[in-house]
Amino acid sequence: MNKEIGAKIWLIPDAYLPEIGDPNLPSHESTCILNVNDKPAKVKFTFYFEDRDPIESKEIIVLPERTWHVRLDKSEEILGVKLERNVPFAIKVESDVKIVVQHSRLDTRQPNLSYMTAIAWNVD
Repeated sequence: MNKEIGAKIWLIPDAYLPEIGDPNLPSHESTCILNVNDKPAKVKFTFYFEDRDPIESKEIIVLPERTWHVRLDKSEEILGVKLERNVPFAIKVESDVKIVVQHSRLDTRQPNLSYMTAIAWNVD
């Protein structure tokens, strides 16, 4: 298998943490990272906002041949960055090895919940 799959820089222009909604199934976003390499991926997030300076996360390690669905409603404990709900933002995901990034949103503010997913835009 070709281990050179993906890119080192990914962009997600549309991110937004909706209100919690159903407490048994809280609204959230996940940035899903797939590392098909045989070595760990050192991954960092940068969050961009309409009305404030960008903030960078601490580095996380995605193990070789593994995936990690990074829940952004738990960003403070996972990434060291507190994200507010109801604030639009964008994300840059950077890695030292090629990875694949997908982004998903679950919105449970109404009984007919909605789910959205999109592959991120790779830069390189």
